[in-house]
Amino acid sequence: MLLNTTTPRVFIAATRQNDGKTTNSLGLLAALQRRFGRVGYIKPVGQRFVEIDEEKIDEDSVLMDRVFRLNCPLVDMSPIAVEPDFTRRYLQSANLDGLIKRIHKAFDRVAWEKEFVLCEGTGHAGVGSVFDLSNAAVARLLFAKVVIVTRGGIGLPIDEVALNRALFEREGVEVIGVILNKVLPEKLDYITEFAEKGLRRKGLKLLGVVPNLPLLSSPTLDLIREELKARVLNENQQPHNIVRRVVIGAMGARRAAKLLGPGVLLITPADREDMLKAATAYLSKGNELAGIILSDGASPTPTVHRLTRQHPCPVLLSEDDSYNVASKVHDLIVKLRPGDTEKIRLVQELIAGHVKLDKILDSL
Repeated sequence: MLLNTTTPRVFIAATRQNDGKTTNSLGLLAALQRRFGRVGYIKPVGQRFVEIDEEKIDEDSVLMDRVFRLNCPLVDMSPIAVEPDFTRRYLQSANLDGLIKRIHKAFDRVAWEKEFVLCEGTGHAGVGSVFDLSNAAVARLLFAKVVIVTRGGIGLPIDEVALNRALFEREGVEVIGVILNKVLPEKLDYITEFAEKGLRRKGLKLLGVVPNLPLLSSPTLDLIREELKARVLNENQQPHNIVRRVVIGAMGARRAAKLLGPGVLLITPADREDMLKAATAYLSKGNELAGIILSDGASPTPTVHRLTRQHPCPVLLSEDDSYNVASKVHDLIVKLRPGDTEKIRLVQELIAGHVKLDKILDSL
């Protein structure tokens, strides 16, 4: 079976993990859908997956499907999920031809009756080399040109783009341009001017400069609950509250109350009734909190149970102590999730306003 080579496509790569590849893919997919109508999406090789109907599906494929309703089978949007044992099994008995056929078949299904397909890679150009399916190799298999997403700056990003481009070129894949992501807003014009000059010297186009918005790297209560394996103590409708600041209730309740505000996550031991009463008094005045985490795993007293039931924000119970709870929240790698409606809307506006879609399409 011959691979579909007529449907326009682009492969979104990055210089490293967490540079904003999925964020840019989501924004570009929204712009492409507005432009073409029928658009497909595929992440040929995924490393973070969930199980749906006994199939392992990459989390980004689930996100795109839920947000855009692409009318593509999920198993084809995520043909290869790299399980913990995947690499060892491949090295024992390589089956590259089988994997290639799976990717080709999935792409053809995703591209069926579509006017454009966005392909998303995994990490930098060399990720997947150990099982012969690096991002560069996959882009070649799909006859796709590449856009590289990298972090904002001038020297380091261009150095890393050059390194990644070399691997794509070795596979015979053309890199059409670069998107600089997470640029400090006050440096936007400066970075744009000099990064464009630096990339032009390498024969590359600057396709967009996306400002950094702290909100996009702020976790939601639901993400924190999953990370901590915490239990929800009250019924509420705000699991997707965004945490902008953390307050650890290790001081007096009166002082802590002055630190509360919208977007604040209060972390306090479960036996601190005084802290819960202060939070209750604060919320009773119509004020807002992102949520409360009761730490140390102690069984809440009847008074604490009564207080938490009154709270409009989520109240979670964690087995960890306050320090470990705060550390885990701080170290969370925040990924977009289907329920993050506020963030998804913001991403779509951000990419539409700062990435030059026409430049990408002209290069194809």
